[in-house]
Amino acid sequence: MIEPIVSDPAVERYLPQIADAVGTDFAAYRNHIYRVLSYAVHFLGDDPRGREHIAFALVFHDVGMWTDHELAYLEPSEAVAERVRAQHAPHLDAALIANIIHWHHKLFAFAGPDAKIVNAARKADWIDASLGIVRHGVARKQVAAIEEAIPVLGFPEVLMRLAKDLRHGNWVAGLWRVLSRVYKI
Repeated sequence: MIEPIVSDPAVERYLPQIADAVGTDFAAYRNHIYRVLSYAVHFLGDDPRGREHIAFALVFHDVGMWTDHELAYLEPSEAVAERVRAQHAPHLDAALIANIIHWHHKLFAFAGPDAKIVNAARKADWIDASLGIVRHGVARKQVAAIEEAIPVLGFPEVLMRLAKDLRHGNWVAGLWRVLSRVYKI
């Protein structure tokens, strides 16, 4: 069974860095982070280095949508993460953080450095972002248990609203921008 993670020292330490930017979407985004972290730790196993890097990266992985008002948010999210990492967490591997963020929507396995860590985060985000349609071997019952412990709080609707708002009311154009600029093969 996957243990829901509802609090993590790294997440709680860095969440305040983005709270103002995320605004009223904060609770939905926070819960998304914790659901993804729960799945990622399941895939990662007992790897404290990997967990700390994933927890840090997850705080920032989607934040470019809010900070830069940009649907092609990977690079802006990486930039925010790097600014905070350099100032507050220089012990973390900058390249690993960037890879976790940059490749978290990759369709197929990442094959670069620290692939196990990057892929744990990637598979975990796919489970949550797809509402459990893509499960990477996780049982539907386990997804339901994680969502019960860490409620979704309308996060998919937040993403659809942002896609519409950031493309001036045209959610189709927003969705196309995300599909063409964020998702990777």
